[in-house]
Amino acid sequence: MRAGLPHAIPGQRIGLLGGSFDPAHEGHAHITRQALKRFGLDAVWWLVSPGNPLKPEGPAPMERRIAAARRVMDHPRVTITDIEARIGTRYTAETLARLRALYPSARFVWLMGADNLLGFHRWESWRSILDSVPVGVLARPGQGLAHRQSRAALIYARHRLPAELAHSLATRHPPAWCYLSLPKIDISSSQIRARGQWQRSP
Repeated sequence: MRAGLPHAIPGQRIGLLGGSFDPAHEGHAHITRQALKRFGLDAVWWLVSPGNPLKPEGPAPMERRIAAARRVMDHPRVTITDIEARIGTRYTAETLARLRALYPSARFVWLMGADNLLGFHRWESWRSILDSVPVGVLARPGQGLAHRQSRAALIYARHRLPAELAHSLATRHPPAWCYLSLPKIDISSSQIRARGQWQRSP
């Protein structure tokens, strides 16, 4: 394994939560704890991305975002990593392809907030994401039926796992996805930046 990359035990069920984390906040920590519990995961990796291809403005420096993320999410089963920068991937589909090659015995689950489900069909090679790993969708404040009626949700409707079977998601053969409604924390990175509590420049 290349130096600086996370360690995985064979057969480990690992949730992958990607994003700019600009900045990380308690909402990220909340859905991570819920994902560990309700999807039956052994670990979660936060993939702190170099930048979001769908956002025009670049995030704060990587080192600063990782340091802030580690302050927010100090948990023995959660790893904060800049693995996308290390392996040179930009899009989620290519990141997943590389991770599956690097960790062939791991059971990966892609985690995302329900807000991402609405625009998921605009992601690069979005179908290959759903076809390659199970996907766990975690509902955040103000999200409901509209997200479950998104283009991706409708196209892959027959592959949706009932919430009562969420614990088995990591063992399902893709395509498989599960939508969970969580106890909600109303906070976002954009709100934190708007209040002036996080500047992208040091």
